[in-house]
Amino acid sequence: MEFPFDVDLLFGERIATVDQHLQPSGRKGAGLTATHRADMQQQLMKIIDEMGKASAKAQNLPTPITSASRMQTNRHVLYILKDSEAKMTGKGIIIGFLKVGYKKLFVLDRQGAHNEVEPLCVLDFYIHESLQRHGYGKELFHYMLQVQPSFSELRNPRNKCPDLD
Repeated sequence: MEFPFDVDLLFGERIATVDQHLQPSGRKGAGLTATHRADMQQQLMKIIDEMGKASAKAQNLPTPITSASRMQTNRHVLYILKDSEAKMTGKGIIIGFLKVGYKKLFVLDRQGAHNEVEPLCVLDFYIHESLQRHGYGKELFHYMLQVQPSFSELRNPRNKCPDLD
């Protein structure tokens, strides 16, 4: 997905991590003025909102479940994948995102008793339609597994997600 601003300046790394503070990891441009930082935060919010809308459309959801305002009010982490090589407009493109967060769930144990748990869950996931089936989703998921130690408890993701092979 293309944007009218330089996503390479906004995201210093191929995969950037964004939390409720809306400050991407690896951001380039240290020493920017407050005005430039505010502009960059508005650009980041636009990326999150537009990618959230695209995800909702792809899933046939009535409203987006990922937005900048929701990110600011929840303990969610967004992994955003960019491609600085595909500079059609000279500004880089956003390939997709993976959102994780803690979700309160009620599960049954072996005895049939209800238990409340709050595991780290994949909450939303989107790869731009023109870039699907190129391994970008797998790249995002594997990156998240490296930086989210609580997800290592997932025994064998291939049993649940065969397309990760």
